[in-house]
Amino acid sequence: MALAMQIRAYLFARPSFLQHFVYRAPLSYRGMSSKGSITVHQLAQTGFGKGTNELYDRARPSYPLESLTHIRGVSNAPSINIVEIGSGTGIFTRALLAHPSWTTSISELRAIEPSDGMREVFSKTVTDSRVIVQNGTFDTTGVEDSWADLIVIAQAFHWCPDYDKAAAEFARILKKGGAACMIWNLEDRDGARWCAQLRERIEQHEAGSPQFRLGLWRKLFDTPSYGASFQPPEEKQWEYHLEGSLDICTNRAQSKSYIAVLPPDEKQRVVDDIVAILNRGNDKKWIDEEKGIFEYPYKTYLAVCRKKD
Repeated sequence: MALAMQIRAYLFARPSFLQHFVYRAPLSYRGMSSKGSITVHQLAQTGFGKGTNELYDRARPSYPLESLTHIRGVSNAPSINIVEIGSGTGIFTRALLAHPSWTTSISELRAIEPSDGMREVFSKTVTDSRVIVQNGTFDTTGVEDSWADLIVIAQAFHWCPDYDKAAAEFARILKKGGAACMIWNLEDRDGARWCAQLRERIEQHEAGSPQFRLGLWRKLFDTPSYGASFQPPEEKQWEYHLEGSLDICTNRAQSKSYIAVLPPDEKQRVVDDIVAILNRGNDKKWIDEEKGIFEYPYKTYLAVCRKKD
């Protein structure tokens, strides 16, 4: 009860949704307090704490190949230094390392992640001599000036507590001509009624947290530090279908930060309701009905922020 009260006390103003597309996602929940100590949003700290990360890594989807190809085209450097902020358990990192456009393009990748539990899973799942993972936040990466050709932030930037400080840090560590890329996956509520119903059921537990779909992260583009150092953002999105099943949908829902913190009985009610939604199956399109595999509609959204020369 105390945790729920603390979460509900952290309220955010809700601006209008994105014009073309709305979203949600989890993991760059950090910043600095006025005294300089690292602070982490309570919901993210608990929802992505130790003991929750194996499910997160297993349940969350990777990223479409087209989006990774597009990000490679952002930089024309033959060998790229990358800073990945909010690297989590390594889902995006592994996709990048395995992608044909990136296999031989990465000189070094520094993964920045404030969660001890996430870093622990990352270290187990990412084994590449070019990659190191370390503690840090959006505005305290620990990376030297003008080191990075590219910053990537996957499923994370909506947790940023101070957009102006983050923009200043991005500008500091990027080389001239470098860029920051922010990418998110989200279930596409417009792709099927059952998917919309699933999101309606779980999103009622968001408790005022700064989820991606609310667009609060767009305030980054209005900050003085962003305006001084970056060009207007370039935005792109992809619509597609993943394979879905009863287990995939229920596990993915439970990997959401705001579902992970629920008491066991309340979490079970969420799972039961998702099962009922899937059994009704409004607009469900089967891939293999015998195996229980159906289309799971998704969107991936990308914002590219190029540093001014």
